[in-house]
Amino acid sequence: MAPGGGVCKDVIESHPKSLKYDVATTKTDKSVTRLATGKHGMQSTNGVHELLECPVCTMLMYPPIHQCPNGHTLCSNCKLRVHNCCPTCHLEMGNIRCLALEKVAESLELSCIHQNLGCNDIFPYYSKLKHEQNCRFRPYNCPYAGSECSVTGDIPNLVTHLKDDHNVDMHDGCTFNHRYVKANPHEVENATWMLTLGMAPVYISFLRFMGEDNEAKKFSYSLEVGGYGRKFTWQGVPRSIRDSHRKVRDSQDGLVIPRNLALFFSGGERQELKLRVSGRIWKEQ
Repeated sequence: MAPGGGVCKDVIESHPKSLKYDVATTKTDKSVTRLATGKHGMQSTNGVHELLECPVCTMLMYPPIHQCPNGHTLCSNCKLRVHNCCPTCHLEMGNIRCLALEKVAESLELSCIHQNLGCNDIFPYYSKLKHEQNCRFRPYNCPYAGSECSVTGDIPNLVTHLKDDHNVDMHDGCTFNHRYVKANPHEVENATWMLTLGMAPVYISFLRFMGEDNEAKKFSYSLEVGGYGRKFTWQGVPRSIRDSHRKVRDSQDGLVIPRNLALFFSGGERQELKLRVSGRIWKEQ
């Protein structure tokens, strides 16, 4: 894996082993109010923000915004969660839309919630959520495939996390090789590197780039596995860690090794899986 856009800085192998900010409010014209980043990208003490925050999930509300006969508002997801009963006054919610609040929201421009990570763009209220789901500054999920890890962060923090918490080996350079040994190959579920080895009945090895997809596409890599005078080779483009291990594995975008051939490469009486995967990473000109 080539972290953070470096040509070939590190190759990583793995072995199965409410924010608040100070902000300011300014008027940009008669119809648009621009708010700098706070909680959800709005000032936490601002009256408009308090009106737009769902009292159940505390997230910003998007149409349809519902209200009870007493005027208490609720987002559409939480309306289902509370079984159509107002959590404030306990009256039945019915199907009343708060059109006035939806109109107020339409007039707002907000900072991205990831502003503290480097995104300085401003968006209309109803465009903000869509942007944040794909913002290039949003945190990455931990790419470790040996377990379901909930840690998120930027690339430097994830590299430290992989070394300290998942005992991932780090290697400098553009070439690498790794030996994988499993005493009972029929029990393999997903032994992985980032160089990753997937699961039986076929084994798949692939590389993911610790960065965005548009940066990953600037690189190429090759993988090779073999034994007894035979070898399999693969050349491809690394996927970003935005793509999960499962997604890449299921797409078979990598070096696919049938189980019988993997055991043949292992030699002996085929009771132990022994594979050596070697490879190279380079940046396309």
